[in-house]
Amino acid sequence: MKLGLHYWNFSNPAEPTAIGPTLRETATIAEQAGVASFTVMDHYFQMEQYAPADEPMLEGYTTLGYVAALTQKMTLGLLVTGVMYRHPGLLAKIVTTLDVLSGGRARLGIGASWYEREQRGLGVPVVPVAERFERLEETLQICLQMWGTQPGGEFKGKHYQLTELINSPAAISTPHPMIMIGGGGEKKTLRLVAKYADACNLFGTSPDDVAHKLDVLREHCTAEGRDYDSIVKTALVTRPPLTDPDAWLADVEAFKALGITEVMTMPDRNPVEFTNGLAEKILPRLASI
Repeated sequence: MKLGLHYWNFSNPAEPTAIGPTLRETATIAEQAGVASFTVMDHYFQMEQYAPADEPMLEGYTTLGYVAALTQKMTLGLLVTGVMYRHPGLLAKIVTTLDVLSGGRARLGIGASWYEREQRGLGVPVVPVAERFERLEETLQICLQMWGTQPGGEFKGKHYQLTELINSPAAISTPHPMIMIGGGGEKKTLRLVAKYADACNLFGTSPDDVAHKLDVLREHCTAEGRDYDSIVKTALVTRPPLTDPDAWLADVEAFKALGITEVMTMPDRNPVEFTNGLAEKILPRLASI
């Protein structure tokens, strides 16, 4: 079982001068301990259901570029890119840039953006949910075309029109950076996973919930003619691992039995302290799962 670290909070410590050094130390410890992936959120305001919106938050791809320079092994991505925040042609180029500079470690995590407060606050267009999913599908098509064996040409969609899909240099990852769609929406999100994605990311609230979502994904795969087993299954485990390691590891064992091969966890305290705790209490035992 692989472990990913989802660095979702820049508030501990909150002083701007301490954010960079804390991120650097956390990423270094994580890589040395054997963490497989490092992700950050694609938000500009902190999520108000968890903390005040004006708490510290960094732009995601800039942050990953910094982490790429500090590490050598961990896969890097956003969990997940909000489709409304970047034009899809530019997004493909941004992820390609990260992939080239990290030596082929970029992953495109993507989903239908939802946080309207930050969108309105910063002037990002707010569109109906149905349109967001249409834009998500077109974005996936554009990225795949730009990352194809013969990039170039044009794209004419309902929402996006591109006249030259030039992408040079090409990504290092083969055949392209992994596309991971995040979310458990049963009618649209999981259908897009079956149609376009290399991986899915589900909320690991409980094994029963994950089992149900995977059953729905399997149905979409059948409808799309997609090999269900070809999709990498990952889960963001919401239970804090250091509060009760035995319970957390029991959940992970249950997720593995369902076909989950990577679990992500989020710091619930100072991230350096948290990552040291993972190295001491979680990763040695996770190796046997």
